[in-house]
Formats: sequence, C-alpha cells, structure tokens
Amino acid sequence: MKLYSMHSKFYVAVDCIIFGYDIAEKEIKLLLIKRSFEPAKGKWSLAGGFVNEDESLDAAASRVLTSLTGLKNVYMKQLHSYGELKRDPEARVISAAYWSLIKIKDIDKELSDKNEAHWQSLKELPKLIFDHQAMVDNAMSELQTQIKIKPVGFELLPEKFTLVQLLDLYEAIYQRTIDKRNFRKKIITMNVLEKLDEKEKVTSKRGAFYFRFIKERYKMLVLDGFYFNLDVN
Repeated sequence: MKLYSMHSKFYVAVDCIIFGYDIAEKEIKLLLIKRSFEPAKGKWSLAGGFVNEDESLDAAASRVLTSLTGLKNVYMKQLHSYGELKRDPEARVISAAYWSLIKIKDIDKELSDKNEAHWQSLKELPKLIFDHQAMVDNAMSELQTQIKIKPVGFELLPEKFTLVQLLDLYEAIYQRTIDKRNFRKKIITMNVLEKLDEKEKVTSKRGAFYFRFIKERYKMLVLDGFYFNLDVN
C-alpha cells in the first residue's frame, strides 16, 4: 500500500444495460431504476453499484443483475469504461458498463418491484442521470452490430417462434423495416432453424409454423467455418 500511497483514490462502479423484448408490443425495452437515494434521488438510472474489494468487475455486474432480477448465470458483455471527471456530481467515479439480453418474463417481478425497477420502451425513454443515455446508445449500437453476425437475438424469444416473430424482433432492434422475403430466405438457408409441426393460430387463420433455433447445430457449423450473417435491408 505504501508504494501507491501518493496516488489519488476514487470509486469504481458497474452499470448494467439490460435489454428485454416485448413480443406482444414488438419492441425492445430497457430495465431502469427509480433511484431511492442521492444524488439524483427520484430520477431514472441504469441498474448499477460500486465494486466490492473482494470481487471482479464481471462478478460485480452479475451481482447487480441477480439482486435486481433474481436471474443467475446470465451472459453479460462489458461494453466500455466511462471516466469523465465530473460524470458523478458526488465524487470521482469510474464506471464499467455491461449489457445483457434477457426474456422479460424470466425476471422475479416481486424482486424487481421491490427495487423500483421498471421496463421502459426505447421509443419513450425518460431522461436518464449522468452519462447513462450515452451508455444505452452505445449498447444499442453494439447490439445492432452483434445481431448481424451472431444469433444473439434468439435469447430474447421463446423457445419456439414463427418467422414473423423473428422478423419483428430484428426490426425492433434495427429500428427499421426489413424486406420480408430477403430475411426469410437468408435465415432459412443458414440451416440453423428447425421447423416444427405445430402452428401459431392466434394472429392468423391459416396459422404460421413454429421454428426453434438449434444451438448445437450452429456450434458445429461454426467449427466448419460457417459465418452467421443477417445484415438485411
């Protein structure tokens, strides 16, 4: 400790950008916290907290997510570090931002309600504290990049889904209309989906066949040099 005693001390925190997909409303939502403490008490923020002395950044991010949603072993990806001098008005705080994709229905609602956590549409986000909006914008940009080259979107859908539901998800993430025929052709020719005998008949009289993503087949294809590409117009 004496070796570093002449250096300044400051706080290290993690902030979690937690995306969920509302399949009924066909839109991406963000889990936000109504802060119950100062600074910025009563305002909206991302889920976050300080890193404990005995934990890594990854462990801290996982702890924050579990304490808020009850979910464990959720994949979280570090996005970026934010360290502007006055980003927090109370003290010098450097934050590592993480983002994750979860199914809205999987969270512990009682626990999230207790923590004043609410799902907010990306189309109607309230004003966020500090630099949290920049974190969200960067995470959304990263999600849009990743979904083109990896099957990350399937994490947001039920185990069985229709191609229309998959298209709705991609349009929600890209935030634009996608050519239906081009999308269908691309995803079918990849051979990573299994067509089921069951049909979804709620939204149409004829019904649409359900599909499921075959993770094991995808992994094998990747080993053989397969490149996932759903960058569609």
